Amino acid sequence: LLLVHTCWVPLLFLPVVVVHNSITMFHSEYEAKLRSPSRASPSKPSQRTDDVNTTQMPIPLLLPTTPPRKELQYCDRFIPATSPVDTKLLYSLHSPSPVSPASSSCMTPNTTPRPNDHNTSPTHTSSEATSTYSAILRQELLGTSGPLWPSDTVAHPPTPSSMFQFKKAKRQLNLDIDPFSLTPLSSASQLLLSSPRKPQRSISKTPVKVLDAPGIQDDFYLHLLDWSCLNVLAVGLGPCVYLWNATTAQVIKLTELSAPYDSVTSVRWIEDGTHLAVGTLRGSVQLWNVSQRRQVRNMDGHRARVGVLAWNSHTLTSGSRDKSIIQHDVRIREHVHARLTGHAQEVCGLEWSPDGTQLASGGNDNRVLVWDQGSPTPMLKFTEHVSAVKAIAWSPHQRGLLASAGGTADKRIRFWHTLSSVSSAAIQVVDTGSQVCNLAWSKNVNELVSTHGFSQNQIILWSYPSMTQIATLTGHTTRVLYLAVSPDGQSIVTGAGDESLRFWNVFPDAKGSLPASIA
Repeated sequence: LLLVHTCWVPLLFLPVVVVHNSITMFHSEYEAKLRSPSRASPSKPSQRTDDVNTTQMPIPLLLPTTPPRKELQYCDRFIPATSPVDTKLLYSLHSPSPVSPASSSCMTPNTTPRPNDHNTSPTHTSSEATSTYSAILRQELLGTSGPLWPSDTVAHPPTPSSMFQFKKAKRQLNLDIDPFSLTPLSSASQLLLSSPRKPQRSISKTPVKVLDAPGIQDDFYLHLLDWSCLNVLAVGLGPCVYLWNATTAQVIKLTELSAPYDSVTSVRWIEDGTHLAVGTLRGSVQLWNVSQRRQVRNMDGHRARVGVLAWNSHTLTSGSRDKSIIQHDVRIREHVHARLTGHAQEVCGLEWSPDGTQLASGGNDNRVLVWDQGSPTPMLKFTEHVSAVKAIAWSPHQRGLLASAGGTADKRIRFWHTLSSVSSAAIQVVDTGSQVCNLAWSKNVNELVSTHGFSQNQIILWSYPSMTQIATLTGHTTRVLYLAVSPDGQSIVTGAGDESLRFWNVFPDAKGSLPASIA
């Protein structure tokens, strides 16, 4: 019995050993398969064998992994974009023009003149296309009652009706539409499209007249050109002042400074065109009776050159390199009745507002100051310019609107409201891309012209308030430092260091007709 029991004991443990070995082999094979590099995820592309390092240990399967970033989920709520979009430009209703990099309304003058001599105004074309497009939309979509005649500028609004209607409106048959017509537009819209259009404005890109100006100074801070209401142009050439009659084309020499090393630094006509003020390098201001060709008086007060002059009735305002502004009353013996000090460097820009209540001054200290009439301190100080401010112009169409522009480091035209002293920030800024030497508004239309120096030497005609470029004129080979507007407000004359005066027809008259030729 003992022998039989001893033989059966190993047989009883044999299944347990076999099962244990089978389980051990199964785990070894399963672990080898899991660790095998050939076992890749079916969702990932297989890697190249030369990019896999077979000598490295396999990465454990239980290492924590970074969960993938969830993609943005968008709901069904639509929020329209609030950024300004020019739909006219998108639908090709706006003529392409350069856009300045400063803000959205900002434009850059890099327009290359075309070979032709005339430039059709894109502003006129754009406004006409926009008004026509808007009128047709109102007619077709809103059902404007009555025909849209060509003289109508604004369509009449539709008859007001309740937005919530529970009874379906009866559809009326439009008997005016020709059943055989191939256009979906109504007869009123077709009449609007077939009406004769207003003739487009054409601006010549070549000057109508060129005069020689030998000896004219190439100095940014001087004002050597002015056009009187009697159609006489005054030009300062070295120590002399010449007068050119635009009606008869006659040239006369008004005066020549007798003092040694003296020269003319500014000229300005009185409002009625009978007297001419002349600023000199030595700091004096002369007043001349043009019809009699004689000097009426000589007014001192400045210690340096007088680079800018401005008239306000019988008061002559002068700005000098000595940083001061003097108010001269030309009717009395003691002519200096006010001395204004506010600039830290030379005063190079002066302009009285059209109503004569405010004086704007610009200086080499990059500041624009606005003075009330009779006040010894400035009421407004604008300090956004970063270069000398010579170009200053008041709008004749909007009271209290002032435009100023800076030099080479600034290159921007800024517009200010001067009737309120609450805010001193510019209401509009336009980057012109080059030094701004002069600004002048048109008294007939809401447009202004600017002349430029480095690096374009061009003349730009702007439409306000959109500040789109109407035309760019070139011809001067150096900085366009001097600018004057004709008495009818249609022509301008520009002067530069290339010793030439160029006349341009840029503005229409009050009725919109083209300017007449200059003698």
